[in-house]
Amino acid sequence: MRIVFMGTPEFAVTTLKHLVEHNYNVVGVITAPDRPAGRGQQLRQSAVKQYAIANDLEVLQPTNLKSEAFLEDLKKWQADVQIVVAFRMLPKVVWDMPKHGTFNLHASLLPQYRGAAPINWAIINGEKKTGNTTFFIDDKIDTGNIILQEELEIKGTEIAGELHDRLMLSGAALVAQTIDLIASGNIVTTKQPDFEPKTAYKLNKENTKIDWKASAEEIFNLIRGLSPYPSSWCFLTNKGKRVNVKILEAELIETNHNLPQGTITVEEKNVLVSAENASILIKKMQLPNKKAMFVKDLLNGYAFEEGAFFD
Repeated sequence: MRIVFMGTPEFAVTTLKHLVEHNYNVVGVITAPDRPAGRGQQLRQSAVKQYAIANDLEVLQPTNLKSEAFLEDLKKWQADVQIVVAFRMLPKVVWDMPKHGTFNLHASLLPQYRGAAPINWAIINGEKKTGNTTFFIDDKIDTGNIILQEELEIKGTEIAGELHDRLMLSGAALVAQTIDLIASGNIVTTKQPDFEPKTAYKLNKENTKIDWKASAEEIFNLIRGLSPYPSSWCFLTNKGKRVNVKILEAELIETNHNLPQGTITVEEKNVLVSAENASILIKKMQLPNKKAMFVKDLLNGYAFEEGAFFD
C-alpha cells in the first residue's frame, strides 16, 4: 500500500512516526506551509515537516489544494490510500484521487463532536468517555462512513493536554489497524447515525471565558478542558484595577460559604474562589504581561486585597 500522509501538528507526528517505525510504505507527506512565528517572525516548519525531513520523506506544502502544480505532484506519488490527521478540509479532487480513498483520524466518537476542538469540548461538557474514529472523507466535515472506533474513559480530573496525549497514542495504533483492514479487502464501514450531535466548535475569546455565575462543576470542567492551551480566562478586579487573567489549573473543593460567586479568599497560600455550593482552588494562573505561575509562588510577590473578585 502506497500511503500519502497529511497532517500538521504534534498530534499528527505520532501517527506518522508509528507508520514509519512499523515499516508502512509512506511515499509522501503533505503539511502546512512554513509560517512566521515568535518575536522575530521567522519562518517555522510544522511539526510534521520537521519529522518528515528528519526521516527522508518527500514533502509538499501547498497553499492551494486545487492548483494544477500541486495536483500533478500528488498524482506522481500514486497513492493507494491517503491518511489525514489534523490537517485542513480537502477538495474532492484530492480526497477522491487514491483507489482506496482517503480516511481521517478524528479524536472523538463520531458523530459526536465534529469540528475543530473535540478533545477540549468533551471535557468542557463533562463527558465520561470519548475516543478516536477513523472514517472515509466525503464532501462535508467529519460526516463520512466510519471504519473503526475506539473508546477511552475520561478521568475525573484529567486536563485536555493529558487526554490529548492519550488519544494521540491510541489514534496512531487505530490508523495502522485501519490501513491493515483496507489492505486486507475485508473492510466494512458504518454510516454515521442521523441525529443532532454535540459540536466541537472552534475555540475563541467568547467560549473560553469563565462565567463565575455557572455551577462549580461547569467552571472546573471549562478550566481543565482548556488546560494547558488555549487556557480559560476571566477578569480580575483587585486594588481598584480590572485586568484580564488566565486560569490554567484548578481544583474543585466542596465547601460551604455564603459569598457572592467569584469572590476571592486567600487562606495559607491558597486562593479560593466562591462558586455555586463549592469553591474553585486556583493552582496556576497568569497575570497580564507575566509568565504563568503556580499560585503558591505568585503569592510571594503579589497580594489579593479583601473584596477582590473574578468576573
